[in-house]
Amino acid sequence: MSTCVFIQIRCRPGTTYKVAEEITLREIHSELYSTSGAYDLLMKLYVPADQDVGKFINEHLLDIDGIERSMTTMTFKVF
Repeated sequence: MSTCVFIQIRCRPGTTYKVAEEITLREIHSELYSTSGAYDLLMKLYVPADQDVGKFINEHLLDIDGIERSMTTMTFKVF
């Protein structure tokens, strides 16, 4: 079973749409939203069960130019 995580992404000013486009091209997300507040994007991602969550995020997401900071929320149970 895969692990569902939510990742909030803060982008350098003026790069949010470029970052969102790059995420879309990588086809790693389930859902991706632009948001208001401290972070610019909210992403729902399913990490394969055989993958380390932190390593997967670092290798598949955080190398995108324009990402300044991220905050990951792990999930446990769906109701």
